[in-house]
Amino acid sequence: MYKVLKKCGRAKRAEFHTPHGVIQTPVFMNVGTAGAIKGAVSTEDLEQLKCQVELSNTYHLHLRPGDKLIKEMGGLHKFMVWDKPILTDSGGFQVFSLGLLRKIKEEGVYFSSHIDGRKIFMGPEESMQIQSNLGSTIAMAFDECIGLPAERPYVEASVARTTRWLERCKKEMHRLNQLEDTVNPKQMLFGINQGATFEDIRIEHAKRISEMELDGYAIGGLAVGESHAEMYRILDEVVPYLPEEKPTYLMGVGTPENILEAVERGVDFFDCVLPARNGRHAHVYTNKGKLNLLNAKYEKDDSPIDDTCGCPACRRYSRAYIRHLLKAKEMLGMRLCVLHNLYFYNTMMEEIRDALDAGNFASYKEEKLYGMGQINREKEMAK
Repeated sequence: MYKVLKKCGRAKRAEFHTPHGVIQTPVFMNVGTAGAIKGAVSTEDLEQLKCQVELSNTYHLHLRPGDKLIKEMGGLHKFMVWDKPILTDSGGFQVFSLGLLRKIKEEGVYFSSHIDGRKIFMGPEESMQIQSNLGSTIAMAFDECIGLPAERPYVEASVARTTRWLERCKKEMHRLNQLEDTVNPKQMLFGINQGATFEDIRIEHAKRISEMELDGYAIGGLAVGESHAEMYRILDEVVPYLPEEKPTYLMGVGTPENILEAVERGVDFFDCVLPARNGRHAHVYTNKGKLNLLNAKYEKDDSPIDDTCGCPACRRYSRAYIRHLLKAKEMLGMRLCVLHNLYFYNTMMEEIRDALDAGNFASYKEEKLYGMGQINREKEMAK
């Protein structure tokens, strides 16, 4: 059950009740593609980092260790030792990213494993079966993520096929949830809106999938090469045609600025690899902007990454020490940066929810964006 608690313009503050607990939205889902966040982050760590939802990937877990093995182990929650919600991506984006290694047909996609090259087929039914074996809280429908730039005739044909695939996903999930040995018989299904940067195709697709009465709706195929302005334009056009009384998920986005802009446009679910990926490369987020801890100016800096942050790294360690670890290629340096970034994102979502509760999201957003631009302003002044 999804309940909108408050609105500020189009921004919405809601609760989503799932078989694995209540999700407070807007929410940022922490990405653990193969069952763990890259950077040596455990599920015990996630509990300390205010993580509400962990996201894992169908394609990767199907290849290794295998979804049937995970089912034998009691499902992904038990396997990872995580009792909160898990969302599994359908594998569509990963298959899209394989490029020449894949072939798309009506029945599904034929592709070669990036691990050992073996031939694999995945269609809507297979994706649902794998996600059912994993027993995730929320399963994503199998779709084609269209690369940009894209020709209109191709996009129209692709979106029509994605709609047919969604119908097959819904039918197969209903069947799987009835089986006696199903890991999670209350598994939920989110559909995905596609249409590249053609807003009229996206709007018609949004109308069509909204009729299917799914548990939630995602906007896919963005953050794949278009400008931020173009992404915001698509959100402005499409979000009003998705059901307000259901979760609205912007897939693969993004920067703190992207999230604030998308919340304002009615989005309340997010995921992105950025906080973990940037952390592994010494780039850390602060309320004054992004830092590169490899810079020489932090060599003797005994302050925390962000003196307003309560993460495990900032409570105990200095920029100078973390920089030393990174330069020495010690895994702890990377780990501390990833922990900090995830905590920063999850805390920002907490602040967004508080601002929506208080009815002052617009002023919060303005102040947050201004604050995060401080480092860049200082750089400009120093030139």
